[in-house]
Amino acid sequence: MLERHELEAFLTLAEELHFGRSAERLHVSTARVSQTIAKLERRIGVVLFHRTSRRVELSPVGRQLYEDTRPAWDQIADAFARAVDTGRGLTGLLRVAFDGPAASQLLLGTAQAFRSRHPDCDVQLREARPREVLPWLRNGEVDIALTCHPMDEKDVAFGPVLVREARMLAVPAGHPFARRTTVSMADLARVTVLQTPETLHDSLPDSLPDDRAPRRTPAGQPSAHGLSAATFTEILTLVSAGEGVATVGAHARRYFARPDVAYVLIEDAAPVEWGLVWLADAATARIQAFSRTALNVVQQPAPLP
Repeated sequence: MLERHELEAFLTLAEELHFGRSAERLHVSTARVSQTIAKLERRIGVVLFHRTSRRVELSPVGRQLYEDTRPAWDQIADAFARAVDTGRGLTGLLRVAFDGPAASQLLLGTAQAFRSRHPDCDVQLREARPREVLPWLRNGEVDIALTCHPMDEKDVAFGPVLVREARMLAVPAGHPFARRTTVSMADLARVTVLQTPETLHDSLPDSLPDDRAPRRTPAGQPSAHGLSAATFTEILTLVSAGEGVATVGAHARRYFARPDVAYVLIEDAAPVEWGLVWLADAATARIQAFSRTALNVVQQPAPLP
C-alpha cells in the first residue's frame, strides 16, 4: 500500500521530471524526494524513472502507474478540499490581479473552473501593471495575483510555478542577432540591455532587476544598461529604434508581435516563471482553493493558451 508522502512524491516527480522542482513543490529537500522514490521502487520491485545526469524520464511502468493513480488522487484531494471549504466557508468575492495578456488567458480558464467548483464564491479579475501588484496586495485592493517570479518578499507567499516559458532577446529587426536562431547569455556583454518596466520602481521586489536586466553575464563580463521606459510597449519601441535590446518571455512573440522587432531564443538562460502570489498572513480558504484550481488547470492534458 502506498503511503501518502510516497504517492505525492511520485506524482509530483512524474509531472516535473526534475528532482529540484519536485522538492520545491513538496517543500522538502531534493535528497528526501530521491530517497522516497528509491524506496518506492525497491518495494514495488521495478524502476519507475530512468535517470541520467541530464534528464529524468518515466519508465513504461511508471507512466502506467501515473495514469492509474493521478485521477484517483485528484478525486481524493478535491473531496478533502470540499470538506475543508465547507467547514471554513467558501463564499464571497475573490479579487484576482493579472499582469499582461498571457496571464489573463490562464486566469480566465482558472476562474471558470473555480466558479464551477465553488458557485457561492465569485471571482473578479483586474489587470495590473507590474509595479502595481505588490501595492494592490498590501493595501487590500486584490487578494491574489498572477505575475512573474522571482517575488522574494518576506510578507509575500507564492504558490507553485504554473508556467515556465523560454527567455528570449528582443532585438531590432535589422540587428545581426536577428539573423541567428539563438544567442547566449555571454552575448549580453556585446549589447546594451534596456531596463524593462519591472526594474524601474521601488514597489517591486529587489529580486527582479537582475533577473530582467542582468548587469553581468554568467562568466562575470559586464553588461551595459541602457534607457528605461514605463511600459513594455515603450521598451519595444526603444528596441526598434536601436537604443538597445531587452530580455523577454517567449509569450512576447505572440502577444507583442511587431515587424520592427525580432525575438531570438537565449539558449542558456533560465526560463521565465509565472505563478500566483498573495500576502503570507492572508491565505484564506478562497485563496488556497483558487491556487489549487490554477495548478489543476495547467496540469490538464489540453494545451495551454
